Amino acid sequence: MATPPPPKFMPDVEPVHHIEILISNLLRAGVILSLFIVVMGTGLSFVHHHDYFSSPGELKRIVQSNSDFPHTIKAMISGLQSLEGRSFVVLGLLMLIATPVMRVAVSIIAFAMQKDSIFVVLTTIVLLLLVLSFFLGKVEG
Repeated sequence: MATPPPPKFMPDVEPVHHIEILISNLLRAGVILSLFIVVMGTGLSFVHHHDYFSSPGELKRIVQSNSDFPHTIKAMISGLQSLEGRSFVVLGLLMLIATPVMRVAVSIIAFAMQKDSIFVVLTTIVLLLLVLSFFLGKVEG
């Protein structure tokens, strides 16, 4: 007895599985890479400032809200070029924030490949809202 063909509204299982694997690998790589960069930046901070090991006051100074962390992309890039640990920490945190945003972008492509226009539209709206929130956060902060 032959098995009946799957209903037409069901997407092909194999491409969906590949997309799910791609998305899980993207999330895993983003988190691992950002963690590596944050740890490297923390290490660089301690290498460049030996007094963090011996002086609790100096160590407290680095974690205070008014400490000299890069607050712009330009300042971060400048700090990366001069191997400042704080700039690497900021880069790692930005990558961690960008990881789920990239997941949304990949989902748009995945839904387009599946010809699921409703989810393409919905996911695009989500991506636009995420990007808009970054710009609005910059205006307020």
